[in-house]
Amino acid sequence: MGCGRVGAMLATQLDASGHSVAVIDTNQDAFRRLGSDFSGRRVTGQGFDRDALTQAGIEDAYSFAAVSSGDNSNIIAARVVREVFGVRHVVARIYDPRRAEVFQRLGITTVATVRWTTDQVIRRMLPMGGATEFLDASGRITLTALPAPDVWIGRELTELIDDTGVHIAFLTRLGKGMMPTSDTVIQEQDVLHFLSPKDDAAQLERAIAKGPKGDAS
Repeated sequence: MGCGRVGAMLATQLDASGHSVAVIDTNQDAFRRLGSDFSGRRVTGQGFDRDALTQAGIEDAYSFAAVSSGDNSNIIAARVVREVFGVRHVVARIYDPRRAEVFQRLGITTVATVRWTTDQVIRRMLPMGGATEFLDASGRITLTALPAPDVWIGRELTELIDDTGVHIAFLTRLGKGMMPTSDTVIQEQDVLHFLSPKDDAAQLERAIAKGPKGDAS
């Protein structure tokens, strides 16, 4: 939702990566920003209108980003998409960072403009893998952010560490960083930040994605 500079950049980047993309905007002229190579849908309407969302294919959507110029419109659209259509991976851009934490508590990932990059949004829209956040000067050690897989929700973090051998540096919960303790339980929408040799990061992601060893069939 929203075909301004950020929305158009997100849409074209996702489209170029092979994803199926639909863009909703109230101004039909805004679609000119998408360029002639964009192969996705263009829907003229309000991003929180159910008919417009249906026309955009929301029932089959994996993720949704509300990136219009209005906080209220973005939040309304994000809540409709999450609560009515059941889309789990929803991101809303918030211009007022003081309101971001409130919406995080509603289960909606928010990104304030002061921290805004298309990479951040895509990482939250498509949490199918980690994203490198830091690489040391030697290029050997990396800090990777990985949204907690559903199979670990409700489990103690120590179990994940014991099963995978991963070194968790910290968690992000409701938009805030936190240092884990021995009693930390993984919650929905937590982001795990782990340190590892660069060459081992992908292997550790796969180990985390497999879930607890005791649940293996």
